[in-house]
Amino acid sequence: MKNFISVNDVDDINELIEQALRFKANPSVLKTAGAGKRVGLLFLNPSLRTRISTQVAASNLGMEAIVFNVDKEGWALEFTEAAIMNGTTVEHIKDAAPVLGQYFDILCVRTFPALQNREDDYAELVINQFIKYAGIPIISLESATLHPLQSLADIITIKEASLGITKPKIVLSWAPHVKALPQAVANSFAQWINAWGNAEFIITHPKGYELDNNFTKNATVILDQDEALLNADFVYVKNWSAYNDYGKIISTDLNWMLNNKKLSVTNNAKVMHCLPVRRNVELSDEILNGLNSLVTKQAGNRVWAAQAVLAEILKTK
Repeated sequence: MKNFISVNDVDDINELIEQALRFKANPSVLKTAGAGKRVGLLFLNPSLRTRISTQVAASNLGMEAIVFNVDKEGWALEFTEAAIMNGTTVEHIKDAAPVLGQYFDILCVRTFPALQNREDDYAELVINQFIKYAGIPIISLESATLHPLQSLADIITIKEASLGITKPKIVLSWAPHVKALPQAVANSFAQWINAWGNAEFIITHPKGYELDNNFTKNATVILDQDEALLNADFVYVKNWSAYNDYGKIISTDLNWMLNNKKLSVTNNAKVMHCLPVRRNVELSDEILNGLNSLVTKQAGNRVWAAQAVLAEILKTK
């Protein structure tokens, strides 16, 4: 694995899942794999689980992890080619990335979309410029359109909780929110579930919240949430802003919040969310505090997802 930006960088999803589960059973089984190696974690936006889980994963492999919050501690970076830098940006990625490539063996980058111009965000300029100029493997800690480490952890969680179900019905359900959020988690989850191919996959959302078909592909879209939830084995709850009417909040319908009544038509479905979650807006307390919630286990699996990816990239170093 040269980089880890999307599911397209993975040769064998099932083997990567199994490697993550091996690490979960024995975190230090490859404790010297990263000895003498250094990983940089660059955050252009805030993080809790992504940052800490990746640090723990690196430590389990014997790597040194250095965190740098670019948005708070660094110079304002310029990513545009041939830019005339007479504004607020101080350093061009052409100059910054190659230096970072000398400091680190692997570079992990987290960035969010501006949610103002779809073409700009979906071009993935920031992450692609790091890939172009750093000269070392790049791992996405979330980009403008995708969150692959989260999605890998999601599938690990589903695999663990399937309990003999050979082809679970998985529903990705839109949820209300008080602010406009990226499509990255939803895009990525859809992309990974489709590539995995071991599930019946349904997406449900209000009209106007259609996602980019490049990621959803063969998923069935049902605009009636109750119909979509019928006999579901897993429900992944997530808000996202509009893709076509880009970055807009089209609906704030609180009836889309999942609760036990809505869950009653499912196959006693397990409920997932990537966190952070707005309680009693996106998901009800009764779900989050109840036996159907996989949210905490799902977050815990972020360590093993990151460790599996780092170990895979270390093989090529």
